[in-house]
Amino acid sequence: MTNNNFSSTAAFLWSVADLLRGDFKQSQYGRIILPFTLLRRLECVLEASKPDVLAKFEAVKAMPFEAQDKLLTHAAKLSFYNTSKMDLNHLGETGVASNLESYIQSFSPNAREIFEHFDFFNTIDKLEEADLLYKVAKRFATTDLHPEVVDNYNMGLVFEELIRRFAESSNETAGEHFTPRDIVRLTTSLVFSNDDDALTQAGLVRSIYDPTAGTGGFLSSGMEYLHELNEKASLSAFGQELNPESYAICKADMLIKGQKVDNIKLGNTLSNDQLRTDKFDYMLSNPPFGVDWKKIQKFINDEHNDKGFEGRFGAGLPRVSDGSLLFLMHLVSKMRCTGSTSVEGDRMSGATDREAKNGGSRIGIILNGSPLFTGGAGSGESEIRRYILENDLLEAIVALPTDMFYNTGIATYVWVLSSQKSADRKGKVQLINASKERAKTGGRGRPSSQKQGGADVEGSASQENENIFYTAMRKSLGSKRKELTEAGIDTIVKTYGQFVGSRSETDFSKIFDYQEFGYRRITVERPLKLAIYPKDALRLEALQADKAWQKLGEELQQEILEALASFEQEKYLSRDRFLKALLTKLNGTKLSAAQQKLIVKHLGEHDDDAEVCLHGSGQAKGKPEANPDLRDNENVPLTETVDEYFAREVLPHVPDAWIDTKKTDELDGKVGIVGYEIPFNRHFYVYQPPRALAAIDADLDAVSAEIMQLLNEVHS
Repeated sequence: MTNNNFSSTAAFLWSVADLLRGDFKQSQYGRIILPFTLLRRLECVLEASKPDVLAKFEAVKAMPFEAQDKLLTHAAKLSFYNTSKMDLNHLGETGVASNLESYIQSFSPNAREIFEHFDFFNTIDKLEEADLLYKVAKRFATTDLHPEVVDNYNMGLVFEELIRRFAESSNETAGEHFTPRDIVRLTTSLVFSNDDDALTQAGLVRSIYDPTAGTGGFLSSGMEYLHELNEKASLSAFGQELNPESYAICKADMLIKGQKVDNIKLGNTLSNDQLRTDKFDYMLSNPPFGVDWKKIQKFINDEHNDKGFEGRFGAGLPRVSDGSLLFLMHLVSKMRCTGSTSVEGDRMSGATDREAKNGGSRIGIILNGSPLFTGGAGSGESEIRRYILENDLLEAIVALPTDMFYNTGIATYVWVLSSQKSADRKGKVQLINASKERAKTGGRGRPSSQKQGGADVEGSASQENENIFYTAMRKSLGSKRKELTEAGIDTIVKTYGQFVGSRSETDFSKIFDYQEFGYRRITVERPLKLAIYPKDALRLEALQADKAWQKLGEELQQEILEALASFEQEKYLSRDRFLKALLTKLNGTKLSAAQQKLIVKHLGEHDDDAEVCLHGSGQAKGKPEANPDLRDNENVPLTETVDEYFAREVLPHVPDAWIDTKKTDELDGKVGIVGYEIPFNRHFYVYQPPRALAAIDADLDAVSAEIMQLLNEVHS
């Protein structure tokens, strides 16, 4: 089967809905069609070894189950089997329900579990009640899903198309269950890209993991990619999935591929990690975008507070409305560490000697735009970015075009992380902008030489001819209207693999020092300068309406009002002189600091011509008092000092400002709170000058003339 006709197979399978219409709701179609498709696929895969399995079963059925299971699995030459003589073509015309249930029960436990997650036995009963079971079974029996006809890759596409149709019919979100295969291919290629030499070794054994496994697209793609490079390599697949139906399909796919299906788990990865102690070589994930984690908030908070960096979320927690970064930190916790030379390397969890010799781990994760910049300095999101960058884990981020996913058209990004960067990538992050329809990619297809980090770098991404990263689809699939081309994927992967880029406006690949994404948020204070208006009627009215004023007592209230009424000046440009005058007029009645502050609060107003208010006591006595209303923050790039920035950017405009040196970073103790953001779009922004006014006027005149001509035709 070619990539072009998998949809016709899916359409034929979905046509069973014509039989179901009237007896079942649209939202129920998928729960019937998907397990029957799986059943037909499994029996087609088992068909060749079925006679050997049946013969072996007769010989061993008196043995204990454990012995039977091993011998039958060996006879099937797969990791599952079926001991029934029946199949969908031989269920009979009577007793179909009991025969089909018996057939399902005859699968090995690892395969039988798949149908239990679909609640298939209940489905069989409902079809029998509607007198449709025999017809539906016969329809699927006529579909040829043998591996020679439909290979594993295209079978995966068939499943995904069926799920998409199911999601549309039941108003669910298809994108939560699987990732488009062009995105899967790109992400897989990026993660495996720099390991081509290692992956050609004989007898290679590697592990791949997806914490949001869906239908197993990433796991399957990883295995396919590895086998393209090295047929003798072995890749063990691990995964966990929350949705039972997606889990069932993933598990069936792994069964057919001969994987150990015990490594595929059902459950919430964040709150119930069922592979808690495992580390992996390659990790791929497309976590749900913008999904909140309120339901598991207590569990996550407890792990963060109780375990710190010994758990998964020591770096910080994102806001509860979006859990994408939780999945990123979960994957980082699964990395095989090889020792870090970064400034924060000691914060990484320690690695065993066995792990250190293994070559580290690589991650490819698809995220929306918010993890790049959401959250200011000190926030959970910023601290997670800080952990990733200061531990030198982030290799590259690739911006994808919009309209690439089935359930959303938003901008998305592929993050590539490694715990063992090559020497030339140390301290660097590569940004690749594949979101543009066209980008300049090559003078006669030959790489040019340029300077990067003081060395000659071959293969500049900024070249003369044009390349299209993606193309518009002939027919949209949900919100997916575009797909990456093979040439586009190849260009992205080569640009990443060769680690080339420049700061040219037109280049689609740029390389940065990780510190360029960091800054210190300093607090800038300005002195409090108050003008006091003791006789202003509106201010006096506001003072008397304050709840704190009501607590002073009528006698003291009256004394203060009489004293204020006796002032001759309408305005004081010194808070201290005003308070001294007020206390004098009160004839020995003392006012507490809080009472004085209450009066100044309502009668005072900032005035640049007034005297600076000074602290009257404590360690700050005699020093300027800060005006909280004029307090401001400045983000100082980590690539320069706070003092240099302050002298250049702040003092020329507000000479009396100063930095609040008490606000320091928790980790390094220096003035200013460290924050990180990756402003992807800013780095690739290209200024487009507005059109000339004359050209705009000409267009308006042309449109006006056309409108007048149409109106004349109507009236004539």
